[in-house]
Amino acid sequence: MPVSILRTLTSAALVAAAVPAAQAEGLAGSYLAGRAATYDSDFAAAALYYTQALARDPQNPLLMENVVFAQLAMGKAELAVPVAERLLQAGARSQVANIIIAGGHAAEGDFQAILDRDAEQEAIHPLVDGLLEGWAHIGTGSVSSALKTFERLAEDGSLQPFVLYHRALALASAGDYGGAEALFAAEDGRLATLSRRAAVARVQILSQLGRNDDAREALKAAFGSRLDPGLEAMDAQLAAGKILAYTIAPGPREGIAEVFYTLGAALNGDTANDYVLMYARMAASLRPDHVDAILLSAGLLDQLGRYELSVATYKQVPSSHPDYHAAEMGRAEALRRAAKPDAAIEVLEQLARDFPEQPSVYVSLGDLLRQQEDYAGAAGAYDKALANTSEDSGTRWFLYYARGICHERLDQWDQAEADFRASLELDPNRPQVLNYLGYSLVEKSSKLDEALDMIERAVAARPDSGFIVDSLGWVLYRMGRFDDAVAHMERAVELMPVDPVVNDHLGDVYWAVGRAREAEFQWKRALSFIDPEDTDGEADPERIRRKLEVGLDAVLAEEGAQPLKVANGG
Repeated sequence: MPVSILRTLTSAALVAAAVPAAQAEGLAGSYLAGRAATYDSDFAAAALYYTQALARDPQNPLLMENVVFAQLAMGKAELAVPVAERLLQAGARSQVANIIIAGGHAAEGDFQAILDRDAEQEAIHPLVDGLLEGWAHIGTGSVSSALKTFERLAEDGSLQPFVLYHRALALASAGDYGGAEALFAAEDGRLATLSRRAAVARVQILSQLGRNDDAREALKAAFGSRLDPGLEAMDAQLAAGKILAYTIAPGPREGIAEVFYTLGAALNGDTANDYVLMYARMAASLRPDHVDAILLSAGLLDQLGRYELSVATYKQVPSSHPDYHAAEMGRAEALRRAAKPDAAIEVLEQLARDFPEQPSVYVSLGDLLRQQEDYAGAAGAYDKALANTSEDSGTRWFLYYARGICHERLDQWDQAEADFRASLELDPNRPQVLNYLGYSLVEKSSKLDEALDMIERAVAARPDSGFIVDSLGWVLYRMGRFDDAVAHMERAVELMPVDPVVNDHLGDVYWAVGRAREAEFQWKRALSFIDPEDTDGEADPERIRRKLEVGLDAVLAEEGAQPLKVANGG
């Protein structure tokens, strides 16, 4: 992995050493600003500052490489080409520059130039280089040479699935749909399980062969009966007898775009996001209609914290595209993470109007409204999600659970308890549901034995969850089993040392067993951890201060609550 692309480690002094002293200060400043921007994944600022530094030291390979990467990361591959070419002419070996140059050849239709690349200096990645060679042969009209290249690559067992996938795509691009389907059908259709695009490619190929019924079966086998809007549109076309166009890689340029996307998708989650971004951006640059590459790029930018760039990238998907639904869902999430909840809610509400039968939209809307403490709105969204979710769906337990939380926050306890119990009927051992219902029962001093059983089961499933361990200590406290509660509450504080509620609870438990000084210490800790802007928090600062003044017994008496009493008449 070209670490210098991702996180430049060379000092500014080394960069400035090659230029006259009069230029060094300006170069170092621009370089340091560019490096800081790179660490923050602020690609626009990085491109600006590294370009300024490069103007002062035009032959510096490190600066050139960083400019190339920043431009590509922003989705401006065309601006990176001249700098990448200068980097190559300087004799440097740069993976990102080689990606740009190979992509540039493909964009220009100069496939012979890809075949003529220097195998050492212009190498990108063994799989990428081999697949580029195969598709370049397709571009020069030599299908036989392409197939030989793919056969040679497939000898490496670790690369075989990716190579066979591209060989099938290449055969389809040459019109040999039968040969492509033979590869997809081998080993019980294993190749189609490689990715979503592989499954779609097989569906399109079967349709091209006039086998729409088989194509629909392949679609169902790959994605199940509940299809997203894009797949639903595809299935509707098949059902109507229409022949699907083969769009995954109809030509060599699209095939090369697929090469970059294939590697990016394979590396996603296993390596640095900005490294994967190089491949996703190159795929989208070569093929602006490659929606999967756009979605991958936007998701990576979201994870890197570049929310505005992520939102802009999601918006590249046109509203007429079958995957517009997925893009808008992603855009809403990026807006949420950018602390723009109102804009995110607006996107989801419009999406709900456009796709009124998609439960995922209502789930996202409900989750967002719940985070904004609009519990009534969230409950309504979960109502619609449940109405559009099949009875056999594995997500219904969550919908009941989430709606139950909303009802509980709205002081609609009967409805809340019914939802929690409905959730547990579907999944009896969900620790978060057991804990929430059990803790709520404890707070209401209701069905304490049942609450204890629920929380003990939750702790058994999640012994390192501070919230759940706190619930166990608290139910024991509320049952008057103070000595039994101590160890669990101490463990909860170990797991969540700065949580105000847990520290407050431990203070109450200490007080109940006669450890007054330790109780006061915990209450003071709880006070120090309360966020003054959190008006919905469970820890009440005024009540804690009153406990510090007069003690827990007096506070309980003032509140008209039952005095502390040890279980079993102790």
